[in-house]
Amino acid sequence: MSERPITFFFRGQTQQVQGVSPVMTVLQFLREHGLAQQGRQTGTKEGCAEGDCGACTVVIGELVNQQLQLRSVNACIQFLPTLDGKALFTVEDLKQLSMSEDQSLHPVQQAMVELHGSQCGFCTPGFIMSLWAMYENEPNAPSKETVHDYLSGNLCRCTGYRPILDAAQKAYDYPTIRLARQNIIEVLKQLQQLPALEFRHASAQFFAPKSLDAFADLRVQYPQARLVAGSTDVGLWVTKQGRQLGDMLYIGQVEALKHVNLQEDQLCIGANVTLTDALTHISTIYPELAELQRRFASMPIKNAGTLGGNIANGSPIGDSMPVLMTLNTRLRLRCGQQTREIALEDFYLDYQKTDLQQGEFVEAILVPVRAKDSALKVATYKISKRFEQDISAVCAALSCELDEYHVVQSIKIAFGGMAAIPKRAVHTEAVLLGQPFDMALLREAQVAMEQDYQPLNDGRASAAYRLQVAKNCLERFFVEHIHPQSITRIDNLITMVEA
Repeated sequence: MSERPITFFFRGQTQQVQGVSPVMTVLQFLREHGLAQQGRQTGTKEGCAEGDCGACTVVIGELVNQQLQLRSVNACIQFLPTLDGKALFTVEDLKQLSMSEDQSLHPVQQAMVELHGSQCGFCTPGFIMSLWAMYENEPNAPSKETVHDYLSGNLCRCTGYRPILDAAQKAYDYPTIRLARQNIIEVLKQLQQLPALEFRHASAQFFAPKSLDAFADLRVQYPQARLVAGSTDVGLWVTKQGRQLGDMLYIGQVEALKHVNLQEDQLCIGANVTLTDALTHISTIYPELAELQRRFASMPIKNAGTLGGNIANGSPIGDSMPVLMTLNTRLRLRCGQQTREIALEDFYLDYQKTDLQQGEFVEAILVPVRAKDSALKVATYKISKRFEQDISAVCAALSCELDEYHVVQSIKIAFGGMAAIPKRAVHTEAVLLGQPFDMALLREAQVAMEQDYQPLNDGRASAAYRLQVAKNCLERFFVEHIHPQSITRIDNLITMVEA
């Protein structure tokens, strides 16, 4: 490792930054620090400072398989040292792209102007960058669903969204302006040759090792260091609570933990795999999880956050843990050169307290692959105030196998938001296991759920609401997957109303 400046590609050339706090966010750097030769870059706006509104959206470029990967992230919760070895693009870059083509505006900007997608304008730069990421990644005019996905992290108080959604597709009608990627790829290849970053400022240290062994050694050497991945949670500790993080150990540069390997009986997901990629791979094996994949978080949050971080964080409202528990997921934990495995459901001990020992970290997530002849039924239900970009009040996950007589052969039920930890409903499962799954058994199981959970009241939901919703999720699973014929009457009524 080397004590050197933070080095990244920005404004068409390699930039170096030093003498700043390692918890300075990318947004603070742009608006308050800037570049010596160009000054502050104020096109990127601060709205919420917690990764919720999207006004600060920027695009990060990384080398993946020697190609440039462009993804939108929230600048307000990304720490500046995490840019090391990457490329940063902001709304000002679109002007440079347009000038090179003798145009005044980039197609996504022109479309927003012509279709009146901007009113007060405060959120507009963030929308533009999300649209630009889509424009660069989607060569053809995208579907409405794809547009919704790319804009899932951007909020607007003025337009009602329709003009913005229309502009997203209108942009493809103009002459194409694409980023010249090869030069950036060559620069990033050169940056890859730099030694691993060790950044110091005042009493704080930021370590960004590149090898797995180096990361494991540093974890043992600095067990008190705060582990940082996408900083989608830790970033708020700084921006909203003003906390000092002390020494930080960044996992984002460990290439060995960025891979997903499909083995014969399991999917091995490295702890450094983004939520975007991890959820895509899991949903390929379990298509029933497609809606949860979309609603898990906004695209910028999923692009930055990691599945390993979501799990290790131990939040009782993390959406990944309930479904992974019902799939019998295991974790590979590492300390130095030693590894061990543990069932995910045994990993959580108390509120944000896990079974991780001193010097230990999550190395991989091991998700069993459903056998081809399996009759396993899987479902997840996310209940929140907004469809997109919202934290769950309750997140339910269920998996079940029945024999030909509808007798429950296996059953796992887990909830987030119902207890201090993500937790299985063991009393409910006990009522169901080995019994014919009919309406009478369902009612008995719903009563048993009261022994499993005593939810808290908070700003998202009351305890009574959470418990009722949990019971309703079990009933929904019953009518959708166990006895789907029971919803025939409802379907007929809907058909009559539509007619």
